[in-house]
Amino acid sequence: MQLVTIFLGFVVFGISENIKGPAIPRIQLAFNLDEGQLGTLLSLNALGYLIACSFTAILVRKWGIKAVSIISFGSMVLSGVLIFLSHTYPLFASSYFLMYIGNGMLEIGLAILGARIFVKNTGMMMNLSHFFYGLSSTVAPLLATGVMSLSVFGHMLDWRGMYLVMLSLCLLPIVSALRSTFPGDDLPHEDRTSFKTLMRDPALWMMVMILSFGVVSELAVGGWLVNFLEKAYAWDTVKASGMLSAFFLLFSLGRLVIGPLTDRIGFVLSLIIFSMLSAGCTFVALAGGESLAFLFALSGAGIAIIYPTVMAFIARRYPNGSDTAITFVVTLMGLGSVIGNYIIGWVIEIVKTVYGRSSELGLLRGLQAGYGFIGLCAAVCSVSGIVLYVYLKRRGELI
Repeated sequence: MQLVTIFLGFVVFGISENIKGPAIPRIQLAFNLDEGQLGTLLSLNALGYLIACSFTAILVRKWGIKAVSIISFGSMVLSGVLIFLSHTYPLFASSYFLMYIGNGMLEIGLAILGARIFVKNTGMMMNLSHFFYGLSSTVAPLLATGVMSLSVFGHMLDWRGMYLVMLSLCLLPIVSALRSTFPGDDLPHEDRTSFKTLMRDPALWMMVMILSFGVVSELAVGGWLVNFLEKAYAWDTVKASGMLSAFFLLFSLGRLVIGPLTDRIGFVLSLIIFSMLSAGCTFVALAGGESLAFLFALSGAGIAIIYPTVMAFIARRYPNGSDTAITFVVTLMGLGSVIGNYIIGWVIEIVKTVYGRSSELGLLRGLQAGYGFIGLCAAVCSVSGIVLYVYLKRRGELI
């Protein structure tokens, strides 16, 4: 039941985060939103996530991970019901915000669950869990499109009904969670690693560096790869989107195939090797031009293991303080990923200015520099791993 809860949890997490794509145009039309209002609505994602990060670990310590998991799943179901009933924009925006609060709680909660449950083969199991997230993320837009076209009792579900149906899937992990007992909730408070002790550990701060740069490199591909291929190589949208799909396919396979190797190689060494592999693929693809563009997709296999392997490292290093350590690292990662995407935009604009803003060469060099920053993030992730490796090796604490 524990495994069912965490695997189903990652499935519904991936679905809830990625069904918005097909629904956004319909939502915009339904409420007559301009682009600015739409951007504000989508920014609730980051805001709700950061708010959830601020209190989830506290709730876990007070009520236990079982109760918090059920609450996070339940809030997702409730938000689905409210979205279905929302026919005014204020009610819809509030319901959407509640969904992202639940999303944030779910991400922290699932990471803490994994840290407590996967005491053996931690790297393999963490990567396997996140494979389910990648799998559901891949099919979520297709599922959402299909459900929106369904008719029930002569009424088309449309986007409101789609949110109700898809978020109601969170009832499944609630059932398995109710039938489970989770370790760690009975641990006395005095036996838990304190926040001050964690903050004094240089290894935790290096993990923040590794995760922040790794996640920027991972998430930025989704936002910039299609744009780069269309403008730099004049690819059509279908071909460019196909390359992005290949990236996500190899990303998911990376977690499934490479994940089990992290326990054998070692968590820190795995982070160094595979983040450098991702960086190398990106740089070679940029240098080699259009003929080596397939390496952009291959980079996904390397960067895929960063997040779950960092979670595995935290679970192993801080067995009595994993909830606090995960919350701290993931919160700073969220801030870092927002800043990282802004920097990519600035890099493109600065380089375009240097080479001529209105020239084709300026656009090409700008896009190459911006995408090069994505590869640089993966390289910094690897270098940070080397620093961490040396630090832990000297202390005899290598994992």
